[in-house]
Amino acid sequence: MRIRVFHETNYTYEHPARNLIQVLRLRPRDHDGQYVRRWRIEPSIDGRISEREDGFGNVVHWFTADEPAESLTIRVTGEVDTNEMHGVVRGTVERLPDEFYLRDSDLALASEPIQAFARAVQAAGDSSPLPCLHRLLAAVHDRVTFEPGPTSASTTAAQSFEQEKGVCQDLTHIFIAAARHLEIPTRYVSGYFHRDDGMVDQEAGHSWVESLVPNLGWVGFDPAHGIATTEAHIRVAVGLDYLGAAPIRGSRMGGGTETLDVKLRVEQAQATVQS
Repeated sequence: MRIRVFHETNYTYEHPARNLIQVLRLRPRDHDGQYVRRWRIEPSIDGRISEREDGFGNVVHWFTADEPAESLTIRVTGEVDTNEMHGVVRGTVERLPDEFYLRDSDLALASEPIQAFARAVQAAGDSSPLPCLHRLLAAVHDRVTFEPGPTSASTTAAQSFEQEKGVCQDLTHIFIAAARHLEIPTRYVSGYFHRDDGMVDQEAGHSWVESLVPNLGWVGFDPAHGIATTEAHIRVAVGLDYLGAAPIRGSRMGGGTETLDVKLRVEQAQATVQS
């Protein structure tokens, strides 16, 4: 599948913001399941942009504005070819040992109710990792209602589990917390998802998890949709939780109240046939 992405993040400040710095994890990398045909990141104001790699192996761009600004737009455009891998993720850049993804993280801590939930899922059938993860996928999807609005970027797995509702980030954090409690290395993935229902305009990017399965490797699970990852997923960045894979994080001095507006379009592009 060839997927075209247009992603625009618009910030407006009450007063000119000084020392404006944005850390961008917005560029996907090639692996066995995807090939980046073209990708461009364009800030709307003058500044310096540098590219580096973080400890997780993500491509990170640092943007520093030259002057105080009343607004900033980060525009991303690109096309990616994806292949159906049935959830299996191979050929990725790995900078950390697998066991690192058993570590606790602030947004994906397993509260006592999540621990009990994880143990119940494990006890419901074959306790080996792969079937257990598939049951966990279905259980999180069934237990937590996808509902935009009630949570924020700082909502923890325990809070969204208690509310039994949240967005893809929240379902992802619950899955991670439960899987790690079962001693299965699991990480947060941010990226894009092409919907098959004709809805190309979306409110935000997407997130899911990758868990380590012995003799198979990393496998992607999307609890918001209750499926293993498919060719409709574009993988961009990974982390222990949202904080390590957030598409944009920044800092500034002054500026007053900030207004955020996101425009995202994810659509299937037609491959050019050469004669």
